[in-house]
Amino acid sequence: MLHLLIRLVLAPLARLVYRPEVHGADNVPLTGPVIIAANHRAAVDTFVIPIVTPRPVSFLGKAEYFTGRSPKARLIAGFLRALHYVPVERGNAMAGMAALEAARKVLEQGGAFGIYPEGTRSLDGRLHRGHTGVGALALATRAKVVPVALSGTEKMLPIGKKLPRPAKVTVRFGEPLDFTRYEGMETSPAIRRAVTDEIMYAILELSGAEYVDRYHKRPGEAA
Repeated sequence: MLHLLIRLVLAPLARLVYRPEVHGADNVPLTGPVIIAANHRAAVDTFVIPIVTPRPVSFLGKAEYFTGRSPKARLIAGFLRALHYVPVERGNAMAGMAALEAARKVLEQGGAFGIYPEGTRSLDGRLHRGHTGVGALALATRAKVVPVALSGTEKMLPIGKKLPRPAKVTVRFGEPLDFTRYEGMETSPAIRRAVTDEIMYAILELSGAEYVDRYHKRPGEAA
């Protein structure tokens, strides 16, 4: 019931209020496993993508968001589940493996899964080198990958702000990428890197951003 409320009422209302400009949404396959691979500009990206994608998209959510017992916590958990968030533990040595396994389950069930190959929000507006988890996921599941470029979401929800504000937001979906030509080579680090780089190049072409061939580091992190 909550899922229908979000899809039929809240999502159209959000599109009406914020009026995101969307290009190429018909590039998203309506059935079968698909990875939505996007650049990452703001925390609100994970809410923008589902309201403009023509099918439900699952994202990972911190497990603690789903375990609270208060009425407010249960409401939040129900809302996130209705948005197809998948709970996963973070902050430990096995977190990366758990995240990939959760994503794999969504795709093996024929769902759509959203991922940010850069691993974190870009604070300088540039597109950074992608982590190979997206390549490993595409190879392991044979899912098609739809590259996505977001712009303007960093103005819609600037760092430090809690509520979105009206801003020009553009979402561009690229043509699906098929990596089944690498069948049987999913354990090769070189192939995972090649697939990831192809995905990042597709996002780069859509976004027109400057590319930096190194992983993004937040201020204070070791280089």
